[in-house]
Amino acid sequence: MHSRLRFLAFFSAVLFAVDLHAVVVPAPLFTDNAVLQRDKPVPVWGTAEAGEKVSVAFAGQSRSTTADAAGRWRVDLAPLPANDEPAELVITGTNTLTFANILVGEVWLVSGQSNMEWTVKKTYDAALDIPASARFPLIRHIQIAKKVSTSPLATASGTWKVASASTTGDFSAAAYFFALDVHAVLNVPVGIINSSWGGTPVESWTDSAAYQTIPTEATIVQDRWSKTIAAYPAAKVKFDADLDTWKADQAAAKAANTPFTKTAPRAPAGPGHQNTPSGLYNGMIAPLAPYALRGALWYQGESNASKASEYRALFSAMITGWRAQFAQGDFPFYWVQLANFKTSDPAGTEWAFLRESQTQTLALPATGQAVITDIGDVNDIHPRNKKNVGRRLARLALARAYGQTVPDSGPVFAKAERAGDGFRVSFTQLHGGLRAPLNALSGFELAGEDKVFKPAAAKIENDTVLVTSSEVPAPAAVRYAWRNAPVAGLFNNEGLPAVPFRSDTW
Repeated sequence: MHSRLRFLAFFSAVLFAVDLHAVVVPAPLFTDNAVLQRDKPVPVWGTAEAGEKVSVAFAGQSRSTTADAAGRWRVDLAPLPANDEPAELVITGTNTLTFANILVGEVWLVSGQSNMEWTVKKTYDAALDIPASARFPLIRHIQIAKKVSTSPLATASGTWKVASASTTGDFSAAAYFFALDVHAVLNVPVGIINSSWGGTPVESWTDSAAYQTIPTEATIVQDRWSKTIAAYPAAKVKFDADLDTWKADQAAAKAANTPFTKTAPRAPAGPGHQNTPSGLYNGMIAPLAPYALRGALWYQGESNASKASEYRALFSAMITGWRAQFAQGDFPFYWVQLANFKTSDPAGTEWAFLRESQTQTLALPATGQAVITDIGDVNDIHPRNKKNVGRRLARLALARAYGQTVPDSGPVFAKAERAGDGFRVSFTQLHGGLRAPLNALSGFELAGEDKVFKPAAAKIENDTVLVTSSEVPAPAAVRYAWRNAPVAGLFNNEGLPAVPFRSDTW
């Protein structure tokens, strides 16, 4: 009897193991409350037992396939019209999975560093916006869990959440306010896939195949990372010692009941760190492909501000690489240009040159840039005014992706011509004309052949700006908003700020 019981236990364990191995598991974005992209083929994929038949049913469609030798399967649903009536997505293999409250609308992937992570509850007017979000259950948000990997992963984790007074506070603020405007204008559901991580460089979000297209920058990035890894053991020893000292000082202050304001030491980068080249692409972007998207939004650059000369190539490669991996053509890709922030020197130009690299990336097709040099916080790298950030991104999407008649850019530099002892600057994207709502038109500088820039007087004349300076009687170049924290006051009649520019190539 005893041996028979052991056999039954063993047999049950075998069956249980087989069942686990054979369970159909969909890709991580297919859960309750998901939003599927309208008007495009919708890939649905996952894993199962090799050779297992898998079927997917949704909105009157049914598609079947067989898992390959590695247990991977995929079906493509035919394009679906927008639908705000909740429906069920049913995936059947050995087991059956039913996902409820699925909508069809517009899906955007959002990524970047802490300003994209920044939540609604940390913004201005959160006390108003969070309760009001209960009126918009057709807006959905999924936060992808942070993960670093040395190779592309097939799975990630996250949960789709419906906008409500209890959930929206934790949504990406820039993405939520973007979604709010898109939803209001188009009257369709909007899904936001938020895969972001504070303090991370563009190198981490760029896939290894994309690096092959920029060999010079790839070598620089790899050499820099190799040095970081080589220095890690010694840096870790020092960090551990510094942390012990910090903890002891903290304990002593607590025992003495005295204030303790000393900042904790920061752990050094090393194996498994979020700055690993391609590490975040592998762990947080690769598992999401090829989910059907309308496009992507990006809010990053602060961590690369000291390396502007590399950024254009890296950023362009990242965008091109993502588009290749999702295999949906040149889908729209819009980003937020760096805000006005003092860093270590408000009058410095590191951030100005990074902004220029961002602007140069507009050479890629189907791209757009939201300029926010007027709504940053000089003293805070995380400006709280994310509502206008989201709205400016929404303008880009509505105008360029959805064909709405919506002005989406501030004045853009067209040319600078000598006019007497100054420069006359012309612009495109006037949208009703130039304005200086702060009264004094600030932010312009002139330099002579000595390349020393001086603040300049500027005035609007017939939709151009005349720039002069008594300190620069023979100007050779003009710049606008070319500082880390520029005080820049040129807008168009739509209230959108002029794009920072320079006429020189110094």
